[in-house]
Amino acid sequence: MGKSKNKKSINEFGKFGLIRHLTSNVIIRNKTTITGIGDDAAVIDSGKNLTLVSTDLLLEGIHFNLIYTPLKHLGYKAVIRAISDIYAMNGTPGQVMIALGISSKFNVEQVEDLYEGISLACKNYQVDLAGGDITSSLTGMTIGVTAVGRVEKSNIIKRDGARANDLICVTGDFGASFMGLQLLERERKLFVKEKVTQPDLAGYEYVIGRQLKPEIPVSALTGLKNEEIRPTSMIDVTDGLASDLLHICRLSGTGCRIFYSKVPIDYETSKLAEEFNIDPMVPALNGGEDYELLFTIPLEMAEKIKMVESVKVIGHMTTFGSGYYIAGDDGSEVEISAQGWKE
Repeated sequence: MGKSKNKKSINEFGKFGLIRHLTSNVIIRNKTTITGIGDDAAVIDSGKNLTLVSTDLLLEGIHFNLIYTPLKHLGYKAVIRAISDIYAMNGTPGQVMIALGISSKFNVEQVEDLYEGISLACKNYQVDLAGGDITSSLTGMTIGVTAVGRVEKSNIIKRDGARANDLICVTGDFGASFMGLQLLERERKLFVKEKVTQPDLAGYEYVIGRQLKPEIPVSALTGLKNEEIRPTSMIDVTDGLASDLLHICRLSGTGCRIFYSKVPIDYETSKLAEEFNIDPMVPALNGGEDYELLFTIPLEMAEKIKMVESVKVIGHMTTFGSGYYIAGDDGSEVEISAQGWKE
């Protein structure tokens, strides 16, 4: 018998490592493809403006559990996941297309609930449901969402524009979605093990809402435009604040230094983290699915950025090779690692 080849495990690569591995030899053949793999959305030259295209995939049992996820909320969140990438490049989403795989365990009324959530998100963000596909599935539910948007050529913001001394800014707060998921999972396990039918969710409406029905901080983008602040780089925080900050650093060729006390964490997040015996900074840096914006601005915009509501400065970019650190109030520094996803 011939010698069997050693097969590489996907776990060795991690999500982003696998993407890099599979696409390292991709060749761009069309002049209209301005940016391909590696940013929040593909950028296509469509004449006067740029067209932005993003796609997202949600799998039952991986991205959502229908024991505690209402189908209406799931439809809403599916749209948010896709159009968030368009906003992260300073664009305006215009259309979404939904590809849906459903098994025989679902009835028409349940699918109607899903599409009610999709329609509500489209209404709230002025996006058109422009098409898609539906097919049968043997493994529950699969949702694929493609979002299409536009941006003026002079206004596009990518991940690779940060420079040393730029201020690192964020919208909103972090870790709430992750802690909301931990709470829902705890109650699910109690339901399965002890048949507890009345979940104990009182006092944690905010973190649960952040997990089940997130929103995009569009008002912050409007505030930046009103104050004439143009970020040098930007990304939506879906894989974790630490992971997404490292994306910007590596693509921009910079280091970074953020401050422990400056990372915004909601009271409910901290309270629930304490209940789970978790340092709140762990979900804040690595939890993911916050759908907030992380961006950098020139140092001279320090006073102007104070005028934009819900935006906080958490640190600054440093020179290439100076490392990625979070600094404590006592002067100590810890290297930032992307624990949310294996790099």
